[in-house]
Amino acid sequence: MDEILLRVTDLQTRFGHGEREVRAVDGVSFEIRRGETFALLGESGCGKSMTSLSIMQLLPQPAGRIAGGSVLFDGQELLTLPEAEMRKVRGAKIAMIFQEPMTSLNPVLTVGQQIIETLYCHKQLRGRAARQRAIELLDAVGIPAPQQRIDDYPHQLSGGMKQRVMIAIALAGEPDLLIADEPTTALDVTIQAQVLQLLKQLQRDTGMAILLITHDLGVVAEVADRVAVMYAGQIVEQATREQFFAAPQHPYSCKLFESLPDISKRDQPLAVIHGSVPSLAQQFTACRFESRCDYRWSLCREQIPAWLPCGDEHNVRCHRADPELLARWPQQTVAAQLAAGAHKTPVVATALLKVTGLKVHFPQQKGLLGGGGCLYAVDGIDIEIPRGRTVALVGESGCGKTTAGKAILQLNRPTAGQVLFEGDELTSLSRAELRTRRRDFQIIFQDAYSSMNPRMRIGDIVEEGMVAQGLGGDKEARHARVDQLLEQVGLSPTIRNRYPHEFSGGQRQRICIARALALNPKLIVCDEPTSALDVSVQAQILNLLKELQDELGISYLFITHNISVVAYLAHQVQVMYLGRIVEQGPVAEVLQNPLHPYTQALLAAVPTIDMSSHRQVVRLEGDLPSPLNPPQGCYFHPRCPQVKEVCKSDYPEERLRPAAHTVQCHLF
Repeated sequence: MDEILLRVTDLQTRFGHGEREVRAVDGVSFEIRRGETFALLGESGCGKSMTSLSIMQLLPQPAGRIAGGSVLFDGQELLTLPEAEMRKVRGAKIAMIFQEPMTSLNPVLTVGQQIIETLYCHKQLRGRAARQRAIELLDAVGIPAPQQRIDDYPHQLSGGMKQRVMIAIALAGEPDLLIADEPTTALDVTIQAQVLQLLKQLQRDTGMAILLITHDLGVVAEVADRVAVMYAGQIVEQATREQFFAAPQHPYSCKLFESLPDISKRDQPLAVIHGSVPSLAQQFTACRFESRCDYRWSLCREQIPAWLPCGDEHNVRCHRADPELLARWPQQTVAAQLAAGAHKTPVVATALLKVTGLKVHFPQQKGLLGGGGCLYAVDGIDIEIPRGRTVALVGESGCGKTTAGKAILQLNRPTAGQVLFEGDELTSLSRAELRTRRRDFQIIFQDAYSSMNPRMRIGDIVEEGMVAQGLGGDKEARHARVDQLLEQVGLSPTIRNRYPHEFSGGQRQRICIARALALNPKLIVCDEPTSALDVSVQAQILNLLKELQDELGISYLFITHNISVVAYLAHQVQVMYLGRIVEQGPVAEVLQNPLHPYTQALLAAVPTIDMSSHRQVVRLEGDLPSPLNPPQGCYFHPRCPQVKEVCKSDYPEERLRPAAHTVQCHLF
């Protein structure tokens, strides 16, 4: 465990030349021991992924280059290796799981072919032996029925299964080091728990080391041995997991913890890190975090802080860790306390949206070999959202949450049911009538990049809705409104002339939120709007959504798998499974007293930063059944740890419990 496998020293990665040269990685140093998990934590754009790409020598060409430093892997200097030699290292000795499995997998090859390709390159396996080994790898990462799934294409797999295939490909070369770049970011909490458990088990079985790149503090607390916090191209704190979660030292690290949402913070704004990450196209002569720090003073603007020890294996890059400086540190900090907001007029909770018996069925055409049938994506749900309130819709990927949200907005026409918005039946409106009505309800899509036109500038994307609806005044007034919206979501108005591909995932999501707010809607369907955001940016967005709700009475249908966000933001929560609502009620009641076994499994799977807690993950066997052929009886019974005989034959009726808490389960 103490043997150093990877030693990175003063790594410097640059993009461009001259005055516009970007220092994406600026003097990063760390070590990873054999068999340990080392977490690299930080905001989008801080250089985490670029550090891993530099280690693998996979920098975008010709713009990217390594300007200095050393990367010693098992005693071998990687930065001097020619490309032919690096190919022998990649996959065989160092493997990588990329953040987006769908874009990493080849859509025209089966998953088996992609695993076999790695086995051929690094293990010289081919034919029947390679296929058998690929099946073993799929089985090792928890893919059900691997003998059949090996011939599936990526689009036939769920998000969690695609991520497992990526892990199988990475493990095919039996690497000593696995680089996992945000391996659980877009996964449901149940799948996330299984993937993390899988990585820990594979690590115990193979002895490989893991470099985990993430912005999720809960995931770090779950699996990491040591943690390094990265900010603006530089590591600002490094410690063991226990030291870091017991007493973070850098002001940036402390702010990350304060930004985490939970139910105890519902009545107050979340702490935010004001300002934005400084441009990396500059030579720094002072602390990089100074402009956003609550503890800054004159020295922070004049001198670069040293890398200082503050305990055994705990180092921090901050002047406050210097004993000599701390003695004369000013008592009064410049911490900008969040002022208690002025008393706001309470919103009268009259119904804005009332959905009854909503169904969305997709008939399946018969092929040459038969098939047909019907896909029951949404199968009879009721939702009521009062003005100025938030209803959260939670559940695993594939349960129908997004389809329900789109059907409510008539982006998918419902098969049956009523959708009343301010008393108007949306399902009976003509296309022209619906187009006029759309200014009152907007959607924030989960995949920010796919929802933006890559050929349009950011300013035009945010302004597009105002132009289409004839709102916002003249061109100058609309431009001023765009600038205001960009600032509201924590972006500089100077980005208005840039294109979507120039931004990180978190920044693109903020642009989409600005676009949704442009028309001052009464209802916003938020489809996983914070899933790609860092905790600091997430806090900023949640504060913004809450502030807009208090001031303007906006209602939200919040589709998410992030339970902590639900606890902080939502008033009501509905738990969805295979197209139906299985439990619903006030958020505090459902989260503190979950009744349905599925809800219990969701809550048990949420990672926690509490090092003293010993959560018991309720493992759900198998994957979500196909909505083409739902199980007989209760849809959840094939995966339920408390299944009874009646569950296999009869679908349970809705049971009303105290505090307007309802559940559909035979246990009650």
